Amino acid sequence: MATASLRVGDLVWGKLGRYPPWPGKIVNPPKDLKKPRGKKCFFVKFFGTEDHAWIKVDQLKSYHLHKEEMIKITKGKRFQQAVDAVEEFIKSKVSALTSSEDKNKHISSEDKRQTSSAAEISEHNTRKRGRPPKEEKDAFPEPSTVKRLDASPVASYKWKPGSCSAIIQKLKCTAEEEAESTSIQAADSTATNGNVIPTDKRIGFLGLGLMGSGIVANLLKMGHMVTVWNRTGEKCDPFLQEGARLGRTPAEVVSTCDITLSCISDPKAAKDLVLGPSGVLQGIRPGKCYVDMSTMDPETSTEISQVITSRGGRFLEAPVSGNRQLSENGMLVILAAGDKALFDDCSSCFQAMGKKSFYLGEVGNASKMMLIVNMILGSFMASIAEGFTLAKIASQSQEVLLYILSQGPLACAFLDQKCQSILQGNFKPDFLLKHVQKDLRLAIAMGDSVNHSTPMAAAANEVFKKAKALDQSENDMSAVYLACNQ
Repeated sequence: MATASLRVGDLVWGKLGRYPPWPGKIVNPPKDLKKPRGKKCFFVKFFGTEDHAWIKVDQLKSYHLHKEEMIKITKGKRFQQAVDAVEEFIKSKVSALTSSEDKNKHISSEDKRQTSSAAEISEHNTRKRGRPPKEEKDAFPEPSTVKRLDASPVASYKWKPGSCSAIIQKLKCTAEEEAESTSIQAADSTATNGNVIPTDKRIGFLGLGLMGSGIVANLLKMGHMVTVWNRTGEKCDPFLQEGARLGRTPAEVVSTCDITLSCISDPKAAKDLVLGPSGVLQGIRPGKCYVDMSTMDPETSTEISQVITSRGGRFLEAPVSGNRQLSENGMLVILAAGDKALFDDCSSCFQAMGKKSFYLGEVGNASKMMLIVNMILGSFMASIAEGFTLAKIASQSQEVLLYILSQGPLACAFLDQKCQSILQGNFKPDFLLKHVQKDLRLAIAMGDSVNHSTPMAAAANEVFKKAKALDQSENDMSAVYLACNQ
């Protein structure tokens, strides 16, 4: 998409990632909101939603000039409601202008027509840029650079009950408090993919932590029937208000659902969830399906698979690559292994929560691959922390270092977000430090099991262990920087 010169107040069609073009209006961003680096972009408020986003200029088109084209290529009830909101906004403005003109008796009729015409054109420009949700679905994840603005004439539109937008908004607001500076690409979510048709199977979900909460919110938004359980029951309440059902125990969730997914913190917790009192295994009978999305060692995953299948159940391991923000935005990457038919049955669930899913064969393969991915991630984070520490000690500007890195081959949303956390001393959790250390430890053990040394991961693991000793376990992984400074 491309457009001519734009300005605040213009009406536009804006496109963000895989979202379809969506109607919006260019507005002034909040004073404390930094503009993303890179290509020129504008801050856009979307019609029919309460969402806002920075949109690149080449992803914008004039609302009026491209209206017919956009209406032809994009369908859906939500989309039509957004278009109706734009048209109503235009009518109200034109009506206001007409009333104002009637009061100015000294202006000639010709002058009035010219004033009305010019004002109408200005109004058209007033709506350029919108956040692009997918057809028929209710998800508008926004990047961390986005802040919510004051209500506008169309901000009163609310999602229908069951959309779970309230939960997503709450999750987003929490993330926004963390002073992040993530690239706009981080919001390229498929959580609102208009092509996703929710399965008619009953879905259960166990574990509403940093990752699980975002996953369940997206499942509900996509129209899935979800029953939830969490060790701390209060965490279920927001989802119950959005249409989820409550399971009193893991066993009850499994027995009443066709497919039950779980996302637990570590191997021991995952194993206890299955084998413990009123656990998953007690609800398993022939045909029941269990999908464990926890990151664990392949041995534990294989053991869980064996006990599930011994009862006639079907099992899939499906650990997810991502963090809280990506979970909320439906941008996770799912690595799956095990029952292939179950992987296919989970298609709509995986599309609701992530941008890509991979089937890797027999149980254990997904766990191994996930540990390797997180080993690389943890080692990279430790190197970033060490580099920023050296810059400080060598009297070099950390801000300049980040700018230089952002212009080179290492430039990515992860680098920007974690470096900003270091610069601002803001380590509120997006990916818990203790979980990164756990994954490094498991990856090292996996290397040992095949007689392969992992010296880089081992060094990173020691730094993360030191950070844990400094009481940083519950903070974000970027808090490993504090250990480098000791």
